Amino acid sequence: MQMNGYVKKNRVIFLAVCALIFTMIIIIKYAQLAFIKTIPNLPAPPTVQRGSIVDKNGKPLAVSTNFYHVGVTPSAIPNVAHFVQLIAPVLGESEAVLTATITNAKNSNFVYLKKKIDQATYDNVKAICDKNKFHFTRFDRIPGRVYPENSLASQLIGYMGDSGSGLAGIEYSMQSKLSPPQNPDDIVDTQGKNVYLTIDANLQFKLEKIAHNAMERTQAESLMLIAAEAKTGEIISYISLPSANLNDYGHASDAEKRDRPAADAYEPGSVFKVFSVATFLESGAINANDRFFCDGLYERTMPSGERIRITCLEHHGWVTAREALAGSCNDALAQMSEKIESEHFLARIRALGFGSRTEVELPGETTGVVRKTSDRLWSARSKPTIAIGQEITVSALQMVQAATAIANGGVPAQLTFISRITSYDGRDEYIHTPTYHKQVLKKETADYLLSCMETVANIGTGTRAKRRGISIGVKTGTAQMLDPATGGYSKTDFLSNCIAIFPIQSPKIVLYIVIQKAVGETYAGRIVAPVIGDAADVIIDHLGLARENATAIEHSGRIDIANDTPISIGNTLPDFTGFSKRQLLPLLGRTDIQIKISGDGWVTSQNPPPGTPVTQDMEIELFLE
Repeated sequence: MQMNGYVKKNRVIFLAVCALIFTMIIIIKYAQLAFIKTIPNLPAPPTVQRGSIVDKNGKPLAVSTNFYHVGVTPSAIPNVAHFVQLIAPVLGESEAVLTATITNAKNSNFVYLKKKIDQATYDNVKAICDKNKFHFTRFDRIPGRVYPENSLASQLIGYMGDSGSGLAGIEYSMQSKLSPPQNPDDIVDTQGKNVYLTIDANLQFKLEKIAHNAMERTQAESLMLIAAEAKTGEIISYISLPSANLNDYGHASDAEKRDRPAADAYEPGSVFKVFSVATFLESGAINANDRFFCDGLYERTMPSGERIRITCLEHHGWVTAREALAGSCNDALAQMSEKIESEHFLARIRALGFGSRTEVELPGETTGVVRKTSDRLWSARSKPTIAIGQEITVSALQMVQAATAIANGGVPAQLTFISRITSYDGRDEYIHTPTYHKQVLKKETADYLLSCMETVANIGTGTRAKRRGISIGVKTGTAQMLDPATGGYSKTDFLSNCIAIFPIQSPKIVLYIVIQKAVGETYAGRIVAPVIGDAADVIIDHLGLARENATAIEHSGRIDIANDTPISIGNTLPDFTGFSKRQLLPLLGRTDIQIKISGDGWVTSQNPPPGTPVTQDMEIELFLE
């Protein structure tokens, strides 16, 4: 056959070659898709399941929840547009952003699309992926934190950041227990420990209410309150106001985040006189019968020409140490300081714990300042001034620990916030046993000081702390605060504080309250002593301590509590009705199910109902009253 002029032989050959090449490309691509192994979707790595922080009775204060990072293997997505169209609205992202993220990572094994989505979003995204068989997706469970009591004891509990590490408080100091380091070779999740605090959340709530009322009434800038068991050193309430909502910690102010009882060092004023008298008596510099004449002014001229002038609010006349404490006499305390050598005085103050950290389980604790005689600012005025609570700085924790020495016959108890530590399934791994420091006061000295503090409450500056049926000893103090602008003492800013020990006959509680920068009335005997009384009243009733002249009722000591057996979840849900929140705590460590608890007390209802088959990652809601 003869070709016409248009259809040339060379053109036909060229077209045939192109078609052959095109066919070969298609065959090669098909072979690659059919036979070349695709990059597998990487499995989610094991995680650390952070333990819970609970109060001494097991009430949850910080519990773990789950957030999720959503990621994909870009090379395994057959239709990016279809996938993005379904997923973007649920993730709250634009299709363009997700498409760009996937496209830019097409040569990577894995890329995250969005981090830290909540449980509800995760459930919706996973349902879409399961329905459409999007096997190239991956969900990495990330530990999160929920604080059921919001701002309750917030500076003590602390806060866990987005990285899973504690940033403050117990969350920070107990990081290695709550979230143990993970072995790189682990193939299963690591379980953290549960930390039981010594505070009682219900008592904490009652005392915080009193503290908030005091703040509002005095228009103060801040307030601190610590209540501790004298015999064990266990702190049963710890308050620093203002406080932060731990569930909205990122928006809290620096003042709300500040742990004042541990971090703040301040001059305590006349409250410190009780510890000064302790050193004078213990050293033999004075005795209980020595008398000192107060004419309203302590004035001395030293051989160097230095003049010392310390005023007293009253002309107390001849007074003993007991009477000097009752009337908070500056003149008498300054005279007592003359009887003791400076180095000996400072050594005994340090023996009481001042100038050193108490070593409680909190970060950022101050040492305070106890000067040395070699310090540049030491002068002839320093010793009598320290004796009345100035030229020395302390922390609220130091004041409480030193007071336990008076309550315990001269032996300070080591303060602690940790009652016990358990494994995720509730097995005890640590139980606090009281520890004590070296005896710093003779028992007769401690007992005498305790009786002096009772005198202060009965007829001295602390009478407003008295309450029905409570034998209590107190010491009040009002101190001018330093003015950072001038370097001297402020004429408007005062720190008012009061320390208490009760009951006197068998001391069980040390209570200390500090109110800073109150507006108007500032004398501690008028604004802090009443708060001490109100708080002591609540503590006595909450702990069931006997009041003076109260009718005694005998009890066998045995209380039967139903449903005290461990909760077991098999293939179907049990009936949780009647179980307490404490018994539910071990369930919070489960990684195969999601437990949501609403309310306090005991379980009254649940969703899903008993008998429902248990499935992976199912959500169980328990309602307590």
